[in-house]
Amino acid sequence: MAAKPELLVTAASIDELIRLMDAGADAFLIGEARYGLRLAGSFTVESIKQAVEAARPRGVKIYVAVNNLMDNETAAMLPEYLKQVAAAGADAVVFGDPAVLMAARTAAPDLKLHWNAEMTSTSYGTANFWGRKGAVRVVLARELNMEQVIETKANTALEVQVQVHGMTNIYHSKRSLVHSYADYQSQTLSAQLQDNSAPAGHIAADQERGLYLIEVERPDERYPIYEDDNGTHIMSSDDICMLENLHELLEAGIDSFKIEGILKSPDYNEAVVRSYRKVIDLYCEAPELYEFEEQWLDGIRALQDPQRELSFGFFFKEQVY
Repeated sequence: MAAKPELLVTAASIDELIRLMDAGADAFLIGEARYGLRLAGSFTVESIKQAVEAARPRGVKIYVAVNNLMDNETAAMLPEYLKQVAAAGADAVVFGDPAVLMAARTAAPDLKLHWNAEMTSTSYGTANFWGRKGAVRVVLARELNMEQVIETKANTALEVQVQVHGMTNIYHSKRSLVHSYADYQSQTLSAQLQDNSAPAGHIAADQERGLYLIEVERPDERYPIYEDDNGTHIMSSDDICMLENLHELLEAGIDSFKIEGILKSPDYNEAVVRSYRKVIDLYCEAPELYEFEEQWLDGIRALQDPQRELSFGFFFKEQVY
């Protein structure tokens, strides 16, 4: 029987966290917007403690996102925050800024560190540098292809984490572009209506589905816009889905598979977790007998947004970016 990798997911609430544990999740990435980027939901230190209390008896791990772009004010708050996170029982923090590592060394020396510098986590040399500084895991950039992922795993002693499902971030601005645009449009619309010109209602189009961006050259592709305290994030128009080829990553010994559940319903996330749990368990039980069956995708496809394609991301592309 092969060793099982970790199935890591995000959660928007304690209720969803428990639901996804029941579906087969091994670990969760949670946090609060002051310190973490693009979170599925906000978890205060107190709710992190509640998550740990729910997860610990089942052997499930809780990781806290501290991967924001740190300004001076936030960096000064890190030692106290990391102390509280460690006291709450978190298993590790995910970081990109060296300020987090420096604060953790003194404030929470026993807290494990997972290095994630987003799209710049592209080489095992850089990963090994952060390993020498104290990191125990590297979170690889989503832009790496399968060959590069396998090469990195073969050349580092760090745990290696890759995203295998869900949307990815393709643009981030610290500015609140949506709110700024809406404010501008509201002011403009108000002035136009005073002049009895321009029809009302063009600002609020498709609000129930959420905001998205469309390129002129690709009118059929919609890029969701996610805005939080850290600014504006434009997300990919498709969802990575590596279920069919997960065995290649299992063969390579990848340590952690992440499912990104941001902007997805709990029903969808549960279906995804159950599908990946099934494939991981079947492969690890008898790798030599494993064969993928197309029907294992049915649960995901039944809930997949028809306007969002399931894709392999960059896994089978030659370029890095």
